[in-house]
Order: sequence, then C-alpha cells, then structure tokens
Amino acid sequence: MHVLIVEDEPIAQEALVASIRRIRSNYTISAILDSVHSTVEWLRVHHVDLIFLDIHLSDGKSFEIFDEIQTNIPIIFTTAYDQYAIQAFSVNSLDYLLKPVNDADMIRAIEKYERISKKDSPNWESLKTLLAKPVPEYRQRFLVRKNDQIVSVKEEDIAYFEAQDRYVFLVRHDGKRYFANDKLGNLENMLNPHTFFRLNRSFLARFEAIDQILTLSKSRLSVKLRPQTSRDIIVSTENTRLFKEWLSR
Repeated sequence: MHVLIVEDEPIAQEALVASIRRIRSNYTISAILDSVHSTVEWLRVHHVDLIFLDIHLSDGKSFEIFDEIQTNIPIIFTTAYDQYAIQAFSVNSLDYLLKPVNDADMIRAIEKYERISKKDSPNWESLKTLLAKPVPEYRQRFLVRKNDQIVSVKEEDIAYFEAQDRYVFLVRHDGKRYFANDKLGNLENMLNPHTFFRLNRSFLARFEAIDQILTLSKSRLSVKLRPQTSRDIIVSTENTRLFKEWLSR
C-alpha cells in the first residue's frame, strides 16, 4: 500500500510517519510534500493508494489542489481546524482527524479505508452523506455569579475569559467581571473558534476584544485587550502562527 503525506510542519510530518509505521509497517510512504504546488505537480505523474492531507500548507489551503487536478484517491485529512469538515467531504475524504492525531483515531481511519478499498468502486456521494459530521452547536449563554448574584450572560456580551490562580473569570464588554465555574479548556470547547481564540494559559479572548497587537520577536506577540487588564498577555511561540491565521480568516 502506497501513501502520500502532504504536511508543511516538520514535527507533524515526523509524527504522521511514526504513527503510520507503528500501525501499518507494510505501508510504503511514497513522498512527503509541503505545498499546494508541489502536490499538484507530483500527482500529475505519480499515483498512490491513500493521501494524508493537511489543510493549511505553506502556499495556501489544500483544497486548491483539487482546483488544478481531479483525482479519486481517498483522503484522510489531518488538521488543527474543525471548521473545514463539511468542505473536506466534497473531495474524496474518508476521515477528518484533528491534531494532535492519536493512534486510536489513526487506526479507525485506516481501517475505514481498508474496508472501503476492498470494494471495486466506492460510492463517494454515499460516503459523504454517511461520514459528514454535524455542524457543532456552541454555547449561547453562560451562567455566572458575583458574590450571591447569579447572572446569565449572552455569548455576544463576553469580551474574554481570564484565569487567575485557581479561578476563571468572565469579563463582559462593559468591564463587569463574574466568576465562571469552569476551566478555561472546557470553555474553549464551548465557544465558536471563529470568534474566540486561546491566547495563552490565562486568556481566551473574543476577536472584538483585541485592542492592540505588538511584535516582541519573530515568534512572540503581546496583546492588549478591551476592557483593559493589568496583566501582560503574551501569545506563546507555538500559538503565534495559529493566532495570525485566525486573525486573517
């Protein structure tokens, strides 16, 4: 079985290669590519049985590949973004795995491919219907408290969430702060990723709450929020690229 990996991050490339070799040592990795252009050119003259495809590549989104060439090669998407799932199933996608991809998800995706590949002619339209994931529903209101007062805050009224010590606070656009009885990681999963971004361990901010962005170095940014906070908000090195991509959506 010959597979193609299309991924522009070296660490993610290594992780995929290692996972495939652990799970299916008999699979041959024919090539590892990192751009839309190189993938189009490679597929014009080569063929593989399966493609592992990231969405954000060094020169654009991988969907652009299919504007240039037509292929019936099954695809397993591996990406850090969940909002492209519906679009992915329009281009022969078998599965849509969110990074970091664990072995359990990889095994499920590969076994799905192997079941389908035993058939003479997969019906991709039926597959898209069966495999398409429902659009996630995000939380519209949050129940919070201040002293003895309990308040229901609408999602659109939230500027950001701030973690301090063992507590997490919801901060509204008008500056009012409330105790949010939940962890920042859980709250992140409840909110639309188009609207909110996890800046670092302490801040989960709405796009409209971002007042100023300062460059500290090539890989570190400082963010000022509205309403103001006295704390320095530094976007971690590993999040800087994702943050810039999020800002330009």
